Amino acid sequence: MQNKYIQLKQQRDVGEMITAYFEFLKQNFKSFFNIFVSYNGLFILGFLGVSYLLVTGFVGALSAPTGFGLDNDPSAYISFLIAGSIGFILLFLITAILNYSLAAVYMMKYVENKGETVDKRKVWETVKQNFGNIALFIVLMMVCYIALMVVGLVLAFIPIIGTFAYYLLILAYTSWMGLSFMAMINEKKEVTDAFGEGFKLLKKYFWKSVLSNLVIGLLLGILMMVVLMIPGILIAVYAFHSLDTGVDLANSTISNVVWTLALALVLILYTLNQSMAQFVNGVLYYSLHEETYNEATRERIDNIGAGE
Repeated sequence: MQNKYIQLKQQRDVGEMITAYFEFLKQNFKSFFNIFVSYNGLFILGFLGVSYLLVTGFVGALSAPTGFGLDNDPSAYISFLIAGSIGFILLFLITAILNYSLAAVYMMKYVENKGETVDKRKVWETVKQNFGNIALFIVLMMVCYIALMVVGLVLAFIPIIGTFAYYLLILAYTSWMGLSFMAMINEKKEVTDAFGEGFKLLKKYFWKSVLSNLVIGLLLGILMMVVLMIPGILIAVYAFHSLDTGVDLANSTISNVVWTLALALVLILYTLNQSMAQFVNGVLYYSLHEETYNEATRERIDNIGAGE
């Protein structure tokens, strides 16, 4: 056993869910991070390339004598910006799908193995086996998100209350998608059935789902800010020192390398944060599923009876 097994199939209130989440993260972060790096290696290089295009294009166009004007034609830099933006969107979608799936499958394997070390090859095999359903799920998820945006535009016309209602819908949507995805992976349900199961759990435990995502989402956001503070401070010190010594940041090769690495780090951390966010709904799913069906409780009772 790598650590004391955390029984995820257990009824919990919001506070206990938050505690279980961070205990799970503490025990499994290193193991999952190894899987994350293994299957995101090419994408990490891709983020470096995208960051280079974005930084070079933005800084180059900004430092032209007339900015984005026609003089000193900045079209090459604008091309860099466009290529970098398209590359970012594609990488974002691919890594979002990948890491959403890796996190869900990792939790499923953790429960199946009862805390034993999760084999990254088995995680990847499960993702590949479910690729068709995962792709369809993501497409439907995006359609639902577009519908949510339309509702958000309508709510925007309602002062204050509309804003709160919109954020409540975002939290409910996040919970619904996360619960549905876990149901699809864990119970091997068809996509539409998984959406139905996720909605059933969300409807029955609405406030527990929303509050869990809200609180843990805020804590993850704070944690991300703290992590980014270290490189942020170093970059700020570098920029201040460069300006103080008269270095031209716009045309300095070293400064461009620094900005590129900094942006790539932010993008990589953001993709990792996607997995951390799905872990929230993994803990939530197992708790709500057990509260609804009592499968683990009945299994423990049966085992006690068999032991006697």
